[in-house]
Amino acid sequence: MRLRPIALSLALTILMAVPAPAAAGELLVSAAASLTNALTAVKQKYEAAHPGQRLTLNFSSAGALIRQMENGAPVDVFCAADQQFMDLAAQKGLIDPASRRDFTRNVMVLAVPADSKLRISALRDLAGPQVKRVALGNLGTTPLGREAKKAFGAAGVWGQVEPKLVIGETVRQVLDYIVRGEVDAGFVFATDALHAGVKVRVALVLDQAGPFRYPVAVVKGSKNPAAKAFEDYLSGPEGQAVLHDFGFLRP
Repeated sequence: MRLRPIALSLALTILMAVPAPAAAGELLVSAAASLTNALTAVKQKYEAAHPGQRLTLNFSSAGALIRQMENGAPVDVFCAADQQFMDLAAQKGLIDPASRRDFTRNVMVLAVPADSKLRISALRDLAGPQVKRVALGNLGTTPLGREAKKAFGAAGVWGQVEPKLVIGETVRQVLDYIVRGEVDAGFVFATDALHAGVKVRVALVLDQAGPFRYPVAVVKGSKNPAAKAFEDYLSGPEGQAVLHDFGFLRP
């Protein structure tokens, strides 16, 4: 089951979310959707500490953000949710590889609606008849979608679970499906589940996926000297304190 055709939804995401050219004193940051709340809070503190600087934040799946940059979207800093998408950006010549660094970590979890009566102790339980719908991110543009498919394959149940899938274009869309009870379970980051509070319950922590190390890099061609300063801020004590408040782990 899919709530909308994936290709059409992704195309609309790319067309509608491309940031406009930067104004003077503006820093354009494209970041993975799981960073939405944390970087919004970082923006407030960064701007207060850097008078005259203004951050413009653009959130989507890492794959969609890379396509935006390929299509000429003006971006100064790119924050991905895993190494593979930053590797892809590097392979495409979209970032300055010398500026790349890891700035935080996260963990994939399986979450269910807070009032769910399902008992899930392993991924194979999602193959059972009691589970009708499972949400995960787009397999081609989100790290959680890719890693969830690997986890199902390792558990030997991908064939049974695939017909139940509800695809979200970002992790926040998957979280919305869980919160609204439109799916029985879904794969999100631990920080997203924390953001949802009492509206969801974590059923499984997916250790086999390992911790996701989030990299940041200056986009190739950016002439904004504040790009490097923002990287330093994210990795420094002020930025790390904000990320920690939102449940992110130190790199």
